[in-house]
Amino acid sequence: MTVAPGSPADGGITATLSVADTPVAQVHDGGTVPRELSPRPYVDVFSAAGRAVTETGASDHPHHLALSLALPDVDGVTYWGGRTFQRGAGSELLQNHGRQIIEASEHEDGSVRQDLRWVAPGGAEQLRETRVLRASALQDGILLQWQSRLSSRQGISLGSPATNGRPGAFYGGVFWRTPFGSATVLSESGPGADAAHGSTSPWLLVSDGRVSIVALAEPGMPWFVRTGDYTGFCPAVAVAERRVIAPDEVLELNLCAVIVDAAVDVAAARRWAALAKEASC
Repeated sequence: MTVAPGSPADGGITATLSVADTPVAQVHDGGTVPRELSPRPYVDVFSAAGRAVTETGASDHPHHLALSLALPDVDGVTYWGGRTFQRGAGSELLQNHGRQIIEASEHEDGSVRQDLRWVAPGGAEQLRETRVLRASALQDGILLQWQSRLSSRQGISLGSPATNGRPGAFYGGVFWRTPFGSATVLSESGPGADAAHGSTSPWLLVSDGRVSIVALAEPGMPWFVRTGDYTGFCPAVAVAERRVIAPDEVLELNLCAVIVDAAVDVAAARRWAALAKEASC
């Protein structure tokens, strides 16, 4: 379980989640992440056999930080990193990168709870978040659970490149960047990334043939799925229109994933998804 020298993952590990004494997740505080990548906590994830199933600091998209909660447009501030897409102007590197700051953290062997502030470049707080990560055994796989609750004292609007005029680019949410050079994607909507992208399939399978990820999200949240130049996915927050968080509202963003050291077909994916739901996903 190594990280590339010079990548943002070189330091800042605040917690390690273990299952049966095997480390399966390393939680980073994001303190070493450069400003233009939108500094934020992120999680390196490993299978029970020690295979990395996330990637940080890839040359194609250095702002992809393993598993993280990344939103590209929070009232114009990016917590995704890199360039910002603007209607009529395209993608440009702006000075609009926010930062997620851990205010408090409680850690046990298989879980970590964090309180975070999302802060705009000028120092104004935009969002408050309570985040819980859990790792546990699920038969011969690993179950990883991410639960986030977002709120805004003044109310706020969340968008994506898609809501700003770039068709299909509705990324933003609990985003999982895999290290898979090529991948099989399956869902209840059919085989392939094109079938899964934009669907509300109850589960999503992404596999490189040696290790598989079976992911579940909040019901009704469409999947953003990308393969080709990179392989990554997330339950998308803002697809066709902006998502507004009112001052008295809490937005829940949850993702569960079963990580299996094997290739998985549709029948097996359905079985793993059912087991995850029984385990309170």
